[in-house]
Amino acid sequence: MPAPVVEPGEFAFAATSLDHGHVYGMCEGLAGAGGTLKWVHDPDPARVEAMRRKFPDVRVARSEAEILDDAEVRLVAGAAVTSERCALGLRVMEAGKDYFTDKAPLTTLEQLAAAREATARTGRKYAVYYSERIHVEAAVLAEQLVDRGAIGRVLQVMGLGPHRLGTGRPDWFFEKEKYGGILCDIGSHNFDQMLHFAGAKDAEVSHAAIANYHHPDHPELDDFGEAGIVMDNGATGYCRVDWFTPDGLSTWGDGRTIILGTDGYLELRKYVNVGTGEGGGHVFLVAGEGEHHLVADGKAGFPYFGQLVLDCLERTENAMTQEHAFKAAELSVLAQQQARVLTP
Repeated sequence: MPAPVVEPGEFAFAATSLDHGHVYGMCEGLAGAGGTLKWVHDPDPARVEAMRRKFPDVRVARSEAEILDDAEVRLVAGAAVTSERCALGLRVMEAGKDYFTDKAPLTTLEQLAAAREATARTGRKYAVYYSERIHVEAAVLAEQLVDRGAIGRVLQVMGLGPHRLGTGRPDWFFEKEKYGGILCDIGSHNFDQMLHFAGAKDAEVSHAAIANYHHPDHPELDDFGEAGIVMDNGATGYCRVDWFTPDGLSTWGDGRTIILGTDGYLELRKYVNVGTGEGGGHVFLVAGEGEHHLVADGKAGFPYFGQLVLDCLERTENAMTQEHAFKAAELSVLAQQQARVLTP
């Protein structure tokens, strides 16, 4: 299991723009790797108080500038409104700090160009919390199996990302200019996984479609999206994302990934094993030596966070390359832009 990679106080970080709940998982992951959350900032006192309940020793910053001016802060984590994440990252990097953002990391190709230019010029990191891979033990175990050659060469990666819409979503969540569209938003998880599991560096979007099938009260919401890609090593990828998790499911979404290789295949049941009363963390491996059911939760851990901390300290790229983080974002934006709009 991953262990802290630094001593207490050796890696100070801050959190700001707490618009999405993923920021808590981001901070918990960094803290688990030994990082120290020094500052928190947000204009909403309720969000700040929620962070303080999880991190009682954190200091409340009076402004974003107070965080950026602190020389001890090495990294700033943020989960701003999606369309504002790039601008925040540019400010963080210009201040000489590394940036860790929730997915999707940006919403336009213009933002992507600005982020690429800033990382190249400043040497700072624009890290992305693709949580459905880096913060899910089934995905961590699957990566280990793929790396060990358990299924041979990967030929295709299929991802299913259903989510529950629920209630209480903020207004910006339903404004396409702000959340970027479903393939840009939750689809970004899948583009990350397709590239990563297939070991690809680039890809082309071969098919994309979006729809608003069942939410006329929110006309800018995509409640369904799908996309296919062909990667530079010949592997293909497909993803389907939607907001149609039924009330009867015991969790927010039945996220699954199927990885086909030349010598076998993997199925990941990330959050629930439907109908069994079991939670998630299941990996099914079928290969030449038989069928295997592996339970990952509590056994694989989350090595990404320790790797990111060390990458920031040592200026390496072991957690995730900058180009991979940007390529997944680029494909997300391109798929959204190219998507055929399906009519109910």
